[in-house]
Amino acid sequence: MAVKRTAHAVYDAKYHLVWAPKYRRWIEREDIRERIGQLFEEIAANHGMEIDAMEVAADHVHLFLSFPPKHSISHVVGLLKSVSASVLFGEYPEVKEELNLWRGSFWEVGYFARTVGDEVTEDVIRQYIRYHQHEERNPSQLDLF
Repeated sequence: MAVKRTAHAVYDAKYHLVWAPKYRRWIEREDIRERIGQLFEEIAANHGMEIDAMEVAADHVHLFLSFPPKHSISHVVGLLKSVSASVLFGEYPEVKEELNLWRGSFWEVGYFARTVGDEVTEDVIRQYIRYHQHEERNPSQLDLF
């Protein structure tokens, strides 16, 4: 994934997101897991997100994606969860019974999120901040020639 642009921002932000089905119930049907992956791709395409890698396992989901900074992590996770659950319940009404989802929620409430960088690691950012702290205390004249 390369640096991206919106009307008012240039960004290179990637996120690793993980969440599970309600009550950690296993989604044993391969067709449902495949459909979840398709839905995530469609949702991402419709909202300016780019999925780099994805795994829809029987008991959890991993997404490695990038999205514009106008969206918060919680908004993106909520969007992916709510739209996918709504479509799944419409297309597969038997899912509620198969997974014993008596409250009607497909996904757990919580999620895991981690920001990820290419060359910009924690150490690089710490060094950058230390460098600028040093430069503010000891400014030097730039040489033009």
